[in-house]
Amino acid sequence: MIKILGISGSLRAQSFNTSLLRAAVPLAGDGAHIEAVTLHGIPLYDGDLEQSEGTPAAVRALKEKILASDGLLLVTPEYNNGVPGVFKNAIDWLSRPTPGLPDVFRDRPVAVIGASPGGFGTIMSQTHWLQVLRTLGTRQWHGGRLMVSRASSVFGADGAVQDEKIVAQIGDFVQGFAASIAAAKPA
Repeated sequence: MIKILGISGSLRAQSFNTSLLRAAVPLAGDGAHIEAVTLHGIPLYDGDLEQSEGTPAAVRALKEKILASDGLLLVTPEYNNGVPGVFKNAIDWLSRPTPGLPDVFRDRPVAVIGASPGGFGTIMSQTHWLQVLRTLGTRQWHGGRLMVSRASSVFGADGAVQDEKIVAQIGDFVQGFAASIAAAKPA
């Protein structure tokens, strides 16, 4: 079973990106499972806090989930044509050394998707993630792109995807990502 940890980069209860992640979970296909999490509880990165108290419990818990996964799916909003601060902050915490835990990013398969109310999806945010993920030494999956634009017309009031074409695109994307992880796993 391929285990993918999906992280929504938004804290909003009615987030399009959390809805996108929830839509991806049942579409992972046979042999794959996506666990969906949010960034709630991750404090602002503070080197003084890190030095005096160590890694916060919420950060350690998320690191352990990443380490238990085979791949990481970042579901990113786009704010002001870039990576949302809350998401980048979490990645900054996760990239810090934690006693007793290995690096969570080095050579980890990572894919990025996102949804936006605008007409360009999350193209700028996803592009910004490329340099961050390269710096962290991840194994970025480039087998597809998924940028949901005009999200207010794609997701219903309950957060469900209303457009079957988008459902098919989500399924194709996450199944392709899971297959790439499976193909790269040692026998």
